[in-house]
Amino acid sequence: MLEHYIVKDGKKLRYGYTTGSCAAAAAKAATEILFSKKILDTIEIDTPKGWKLKLKVEEPSFDNSSATCCVKKDAGDDPDSTDGIKIYAKVTKNQEGEINLTGGTGIGIVTKPGLSVPVGEYAINPVPREMIRTEVSKTIPKGQGVDVQIYAPDGVQISKKTFNPKLGIEGGISIIGTSGIVEPMSEEALKSSLELELSILREQGIKKIIYSPGNYGKDFGINNNLDEKILVKISNYVGFMIDKAVEYNIKEILFIGHIGKLVKVAAGIFDTHSKVADGRLETLAANCALLGANQQLIQQIMESNTTEEAIDYILLNNMEKVFDFLAHKISNKCEERSYNQIKFGTIIFSLKHGMLGMCSNGTLMLEEYKI
Repeated sequence: MLEHYIVKDGKKLRYGYTTGSCAAAAAKAATEILFSKKILDTIEIDTPKGWKLKLKVEEPSFDNSSATCCVKKDAGDDPDSTDGIKIYAKVTKNQEGEINLTGGTGIGIVTKPGLSVPVGEYAINPVPREMIRTEVSKTIPKGQGVDVQIYAPDGVQISKKTFNPKLGIEGGISIIGTSGIVEPMSEEALKSSLELELSILREQGIKKIIYSPGNYGKDFGINNNLDEKILVKISNYVGFMIDKAVEYNIKEILFIGHIGKLVKVAAGIFDTHSKVADGRLETLAANCALLGANQQLIQQIMESNTTEEAIDYILLNNMEKVFDFLAHKISNKCEERSYNQIKFGTIIFSLKHGMLGMCSNGTLMLEEYKI
C-alpha cells in the first residue's frame, strides 16, 4: 500500500500506482528471479513522478530459461476499474542481447489510429514501455537479453468496463500511466481520456460529432437512432471540450443533454459541476421573464427544488417556448466559445417530459446524424 495522501474537497485521499508501475515491477522482479534463481517477496522501482515504489511480488516461479510473477494494482482511493487486477510478467532468456517487449492475454490490441501506440501493437503505452525497459536493464546481467511478455488474464473482462472498446483497443486493458502514480479523482486524467476520444475521431476523418454531458444524453441519442460511434461524453468540461474540438478541427457538434446541465451553458457557464457554478433556476426564470412570464411563475421557478419541478410550472403556464429559446442560446454561447469555428446544434430534454426544445441547427442535425 502506498502511504501518500492528498486532500481534495476536505477529504483525505490515498494515492495509488498505475498498471504501468505494476508491469515494470513485475518485469524487474521476474528478471531478477530468472538470473538469481531466488524467489523475491518485494521489488523496488523508480517512477517518473520521482517516488520510489516497493511492491509485493506475487506468484513467483522460474525454470532454467524463464521466470514469471505478478504485481497487484492498487489504485488508492481513485475509482479505477482496474483496481486489484494482477499484472503478470514472463521473462525469457534470448540470444540477441536485447530487451524485447510484447503483450499477452488480457492486454488489448490497438485497432484504430490516433493513440500513442501504433495499430496492431499491444496497448502498452510509451511511458510504461520505457519504465519496463529501464527497470529490467537495472537487474539483467551484462551481455544478456530477455523477452518480456506482459499479460493480465482478468483484463479481458475488466476492459469491457473501460473506454477501451470505444477507443479501438480490443481484447483487454491498456498498460498506462505517465507518472507511475494514480492521483485519486484526478481531473486531468479524466480530461485526457475525453480528449483521447477526439483524437480517435480525428484520425478517422470525422468532422461532425455529438457531445453529451453523460449517460442521460447518450441514452437519449441512442433512443433516437443517432450514431453512437460519434457520441462523446464530456462530463462537466464543456469549455475544455469545445476548445479541444477546435484544436482537432471538428466542424459541427450536436449538443444533447438534460436541461439541468445544459441550462447552465445558456448562462455562459462552461464547467457545469455544481461546485463550480450553478444558476439553473435563475437562468430558467430570467429567460421566462424575457418571454413575458408573470411574476407568479418566476417565483415558482425560483422556489423549485429541481429543474424538473420548475419545468412542471413552465409547462402548466404554457411557456414551453422558452426551451427552444434556451437551445438557441446554448448553441450561440458554444459557437462564441469556439470563435465561430464550429457550428453547434442543441437539443435539451428532461427525464419526465422527454424532448423539451431544440434550436434550428439541432433540428437539422437530429435528422442528419441518424444511422
